[in-house]
Amino acid sequence: MKLKPIKTNKDYEAMLEWVDEQFNKKVKRNSPDGEQLQIALLLIKQYEDVHYAIPFPNAIDAVKLKMEELGLKNKDLIGMIGSKGHVSAILNRKKPMTLEIAKMFHRELGVPAEVLLS
Repeated sequence: MKLKPIKTNKDYEAMLEWVDEQFNKKVKRNSPDGEQLQIALLLIKQYEDVHYAIPFPNAIDAVKLKMEELGLKNKDLIGMIGSKGHVSAILNRKKPMTLEIAKMFHRELGVPAEVLLS
């Protein structure tokens, strides 16, 4: 297959089919065919990023999910971001998340900054 930018869904489907064939052939990564396959995968990723973009989750939903994963309750955030009422207001979207609180969620909980700032 001649590699070229993917412009249509037909091009995309054809590239996916070609990639499947290459995987079935068990092409070696460092071979010339393997390098072509790597380029094809980059072209597919670029097309998918534009046409099938996955939106960032809501920042508060991400914080709540991270809290659940870490086994934290609202009361565990009191010392980090303020009073019980302030924590509750932020997690219930009654008050906006400030940049300082977003930094704290990133630093202390490991929530990606891209999600918090989106």
